[in-house]
Amino acid sequence: MTDQLQHKQALLPRVKRVVVKIGSSILSGPQDIDRERIGRLVGELAGLRRRGYAVVLVSSGAVAAGMARLGLRERPSTVPQKQAAAAVGQIRLMAFYDERFSAHGLPVAQILLTHDDLAHRRRYLNARHTFEELLGAGVLPIVNENDSVAVEEVRFNFGDNDNLSALVATLIDADLLVILSDVAGLHTADPRRDPGARLVPVVDAVRREVEALAGSSGPLGKGGMASKLQAARKASEAGIPCVIADGLRPGVLPRVFDPTADEGTLFLATGDRLTRRKHWIAHTLRPAGALTVDAGAYAAVSAGGRSLLPKGITRVSGGFGAGECVACLTPAGAEFARGLVSYSAAELDRIKGLHSSEIEAVLQYTAGNEAIHRDDLVLTEARAKP
Repeated sequence: MTDQLQHKQALLPRVKRVVVKIGSSILSGPQDIDRERIGRLVGELAGLRRRGYAVVLVSSGAVAAGMARLGLRERPSTVPQKQAAAAVGQIRLMAFYDERFSAHGLPVAQILLTHDDLAHRRRYLNARHTFEELLGAGVLPIVNENDSVAVEEVRFNFGDNDNLSALVATLIDADLLVILSDVAGLHTADPRRDPGARLVPVVDAVRREVEALAGSSGPLGKGGMASKLQAARKASEAGIPCVIADGLRPGVLPRVFDPTADEGTLFLATGDRLTRRKHWIAHTLRPAGALTVDAGAYAAVSAGGRSLLPKGITRVSGGFGAGECVACLTPAGAEFARGLVSYSAAELDRIKGLHSSEIEAVLQYTAGNEAIHRDDLVLTEARAKP
């Protein structure tokens, strides 16, 4: 048994949520988007859904699709030209995705993001809640960089959607990131130039010697193998394994999820995302305020591993905003937990003691049922027994 198969057989049973990234070089034909290839990949993604996986698709191709509609033979060189091509192409790309996924009975949603959306904590949480709602409703989200308005992403080499796919994987707590390239994975040299190049089946960590193997960019995508390695490193350091595989090969996704088949390059996770996140909340962030809870909420959170709901809050202290770290206090005032709040101090003061079903009526919107979701909450050492 190969090293990759050993790792896949241990990994795949734990995979429930997946991000799949498809690049421009996969989606584009000589003159336009390759409808036959997109249809084949849609069928493979639909197959993953039928097997019970929650799937998010990060798709490039908007600029390439817009180039065809605008009659451009070469990739635009100016930012306004690229943004215009993206605006035209995104409509065509999503219409085709919607048509093909609908044939499999799958509803899709378009989510356009910029790096700034994920760097801003409030917008980060809003995006996370949106993904959770869509996945819970059985919708397949299709994500692209918002190239029609994001100047930095279009102007500079941020790696097309490679790095965005890693950020999305972290955002939704994915169990696996799959990046489909126009090569079979990471090789010891550029396989298009060196016939003796060998595929690297498993990478335990993206070190300098691994980064040195990256080749140059292709004509349509911006990142090439270098940006795919950056994405793999970001994902693996967040506790998410990554596979880079050949998207031009029919049946590539079934093989990635087949524990008896080698496929592409598997990048192992180098960090534990839950432990890293909990440690960050408990030991790095400084509480911007505090929430005092009643005895029932204290028992539910400290002993039951539950989320903190507004109904269990009796007092709000501090002037924090949504997404900031706060301390959770027992009825006697002792800290027993810390977490990232879904609502601001002013909002929590208005909804404390209320049932979650009453949030929207009071605030005119809802960011979820929880004041602090259990995934954003960590028990601290200074806790007492209920």
